[in-house]
Amino acid sequence: MAPPSIQKFESEEQVAIALAIYIFHLSAKFISEKGSFSVVLSGGSLIDTLRKLTEPPYVNSIEWSKWSIYFIDERVVPHNHPDSNYKLSYDGFFSKVPIPESNIYAIQEGLSPEEAADEYEQRLKNLVSNKTLITSTTTGFAKFDLILVGIGPEGHIASLFCWNFQRFEKTKWVTYITNSPKPPPQRITFTLPLINSASEIAIVVTGEDAADVVKVVLGPHADVVYPLPVQKIAPEGHLVWFLDKEATSKLK
Repeated sequence: MAPPSIQKFESEEQVAIALAIYIFHLSAKFISEKGSFSVVLSGGSLIDTLRKLTEPPYVNSIEWSKWSIYFIDERVVPHNHPDSNYKLSYDGFFSKVPIPESNIYAIQEGLSPEEAADEYEQRLKNLVSNKTLITSTTTGFAKFDLILVGIGPEGHIASLFCWNFQRFEKTKWVTYITNSPKPPPQRITFTLPLINSASEIAIVVTGEDAADVVKVVLGPHADVVYPLPVQKIAPEGHLVWFLDKEATSKLK
């Protein structure tokens, strides 16, 4: 793995612009190389930071029909629930670009967290079997083109929290939790081996709430004895950080 690229910007607006440019070029690259572009999303403020993709010139220049969307973590709630990452993503992104509905892989409703995680993992494996998704030659896990994530103020990524054993999962592709510190407590989440099989990972962090964890992760005294979940992110390809001035305010 190459060293991560740390991109720092004066404002969240500049982060949004740079993120759109980055995704635009990645989309064109992967579609040219293999005819498709697989993107994994988390929820939260990240969805709003994708807004530039829904505006000219990008909205009219991207081959949206070649995109497929997956969810790195999801709350185990109905798709129309206010807490649903699918709903958040639909309202803030999908409804504004012509990605085919069949290319958006939401979790199945009406299942328990364990059942939902198992079903999503099996669906990913089926997509590998029919060659919709490729696999990592190193891990054998599905290899997504781009994973887009934020981080929590205590260093969690996806729904892998510091105090949950799921962060150490080695064999499952998708797992679940029932005790998220933020409601709703029941969630499914990609595991670190699946996340790290990606070609590209972009970590997007804006706002002063994240300044402490950015200092821990990117500062000179990062904890390597018991690393935070975000510190275990090491994609097979490239890792890029997109940070605004507030998020980096405690870095020297």
